[in-house]
Amino acid sequence: MKQMEVTIMGQSYLLGCPEGGEAALAKAVGRVDKEMCAIRDAGRIKARERIAVLAALNLAFSLSDAAQAAGASVPHGAPGSLNGAQDGSHDGPMEGAALPDLDALMKRIDEALVQDGQLL
Repeated sequence: MKQMEVTIMGQSYLLGCPEGGEAALAKAVGRVDKEMCAIRDAGRIKARERIAVLAALNLAFSLSDAAQAAGASVPHGAPGSLNGAQDGSHDGPMEGAALPDLDALMKRIDEALVQDGQLL
């Protein structure tokens, strides 16, 4: 597995990435960074951990909403359609995308936050 260094909300992270998955990971990192920065910039929440949880919930809701808008109930971990828009609008599904395993994503967020918490 390849490792990629990414930056989310000004913080660097070293993430594992399957071969050939660099573009998909970069796109996911861009969405997470944009969502977290928007929450931070709203000014009501300062703690990085709370910002990450809210961003994860917002993105999970967007995925669920996109699946419902596509007219299909997508089982957990099954292939499905994702919204390719960065702003959460529904411009249409991405072709060949798979619905991410939300439990695995939450675990990766938790692991990153543990490391982040050690810096404070």
